[in-house]
Amino acid sequence: MEPIPVWPGEMVDIGGQRLHVRATPPGPAETAVYVHGLAGSATNWTDLMGHLSDLVTGHAVDLPGAGHSPEPPGGDYSVDAHARSVAALVERISAGPVHLFGNSLGGAVSVRIAATRPDLVRSLTLVSPALPDLTPRYGPARVALSTVPRLGDWAANRLSMLPPERRINATMAMCYADLGRVHPDRLREAAEELRRRDGLPYAGASMIGSARGLVAEYFRRGEDNLWRQAARVTAPTLVVHGRYDRLVNPRMAARAWRTFPRVRLVLLPDAGHVAQMEVPERVAREARQLITESTGSARSAGSAGSARSRIGE
Repeated sequence: MEPIPVWPGEMVDIGGQRLHVRATPPGPAETAVYVHGLAGSATNWTDLMGHLSDLVTGHAVDLPGAGHSPEPPGGDYSVDAHARSVAALVERISAGPVHLFGNSLGGAVSVRIAATRPDLVRSLTLVSPALPDLTPRYGPARVALSTVPRLGDWAANRLSMLPPERRINATMAMCYADLGRVHPDRLREAAEELRRRDGLPYAGASMIGSARGLVAEYFRRGEDNLWRQAARVTAPTLVVHGRYDRLVNPRMAARAWRTFPRVRLVLLPDAGHVAQMEVPERVAREARQLITESTGSARSAGSAGSARSRIGE
């Protein structure tokens, strides 16, 4: 089966800054906003957006400096800055709260928005969210090393010398449980996009800056720690983890279960770090249930009840 084309995109002015946003055709009254992970882009959500396009009008954002979005003013790639940008986008495109999706770094950004701007979020879907975890693991260690001054710049320069196809294959091998699920057209699209990114003067700084911003969150203390903020999220939440995730420890699912007040947990036994790309139909099925339930609850009185359940597939 041929993959669907990427959704068309346009620049959206959010006040002093522009973001590139890809959207499904308008129609459904409910709005969804999708936030990608580190080194990703809006196209990471293409297939999931297609599966849910009959239920929500989807908007996938390229975070500042990623995809087709220009670098942010002042070069601020912190999670706080990304959260402010996405929140401003939500206010720009939707008259009411949205169904917010986040993967990896985008999951951290989405948790911060849901905790600090609950008025903007009707439901929250997190796919392998990069929430603080100091347990030593190979994948996160590579991200942390990329943030070291000079070493990160040196590594980025060395990587840029490798053919895009080789870099894409290495990235997907890290992010997927089964590389056989990657359609050749998706590999070609990703290599072409990386080749285009190589020509941007801020591409390396964007990657390193966002990595540094994420690592900083792992060491943040106090009330703004992401786990403490997760405990304050009022929106009904779906957390999806892949058992073969090499970047976010799937054992974090247990902590998510204990932390988010209104949570449903899904552990996919044959998926990796980007389940929305690897098994989009299954992620869509779970997200569809959350969206339907949260939309119905918002329309009925007395909808503040708690919902907690676990699902393992």
